[in-house]
Order: sequence, then C-alpha cells, then structure tokens
Amino acid sequence: MNEQQAWYKQFWPWFLIILPLCAVAASVNLLYLAVVNQDPLVSEDYYKDGKRINRDLKKIKYAKQLGLQFEMIVDKNTLAITQHGGEPYLAAMNIEFFHPTIEARDFTQVVTADGNQVYRIALDKPITGSWEVRLDGYDHKWRIQKRLEITDDGQYWLN
Repeated sequence: MNEQQAWYKQFWPWFLIILPLCAVAASVNLLYLAVVNQDPLVSEDYYKDGKRINRDLKKIKYAKQLGLQFEMIVDKNTLAITQHGGEPYLAAMNIEFFHPTIEARDFTQVVTADGNQVYRIALDKPITGSWEVRLDGYDHKWRIQKRLEITDDGQYWLN
C-alpha cells in the first residue's frame, strides 16, 4: 500500500507558497524605501524661484566683471582658499558645499581671512567626490560657483 505524505511534508505546496510570500516581502520593502526616501516637493511659488535664479546669475556676472578668481587647496581635513584675481577682497565669505545626491552632507560656513589673506576651513572628515562649491561675498553682491570632483589632496580654481 502506498501511503501518501501530509501536504506540509511535500515540496510543491511550500514552493507555491514561497513565491507569493517573496513578492509580498519585496513589496513591503519597496513601500518602506519609498516612504523613508521621499523626493522633495516641487516649489509652489516657482515664479519667485525663477526671479531668484536671475538675481543669482547677475551676481555671477558681477564676479566675472570684477575678475575674481580663487584657488582652493584641499588637504585631507583642511580647505585653504586664496584669492588670485580681481581687487583684493578682505571681508568674510560665505562658503557653501552642496552634494548632488545626499542633502545631509551639505554644509555652509562663514569664513574670514587670516593674516596671509587665506580663508581656511577645518573639516570633520575629508570630502571627496562631486560637489557644487559656491563662494558668496559677505555683502551678497557677487557669487562664484563651480561643480568640482574633489580628491583627498588637490588644487582647484574657482572663477
């Protein structure tokens, strides 16, 4: 006599149950990722944002008219920014670093020049990779911005 096994001891019922369970687990995981990593909302007042962009472009043009040019030297945990072109700028500067994909890594700092006319920033940890670097005059009349691929040790020109 051929005795039949109970259903839970056979391969095929478990195989057929596992496939939908995997799909449900993947769906729950994707739902969690979508909720946790939400995209920023579109601006409700895009007209004002457009006007702000035009003001920023005027600041960039003004910096070019002044002939401002800065050298940035990255040395592991230190940034040193020195002016090499245009009228000497001795006031403080707003320096902003924007990471293209991770907003939590962005940082802004107001920096004054030391006795050698060098603006220095001490970093918590080295910054590497792609960054949008923005130098703003303290009076907000001019702006220099550039996208850079930063390495641990390097020299970059901002103009």
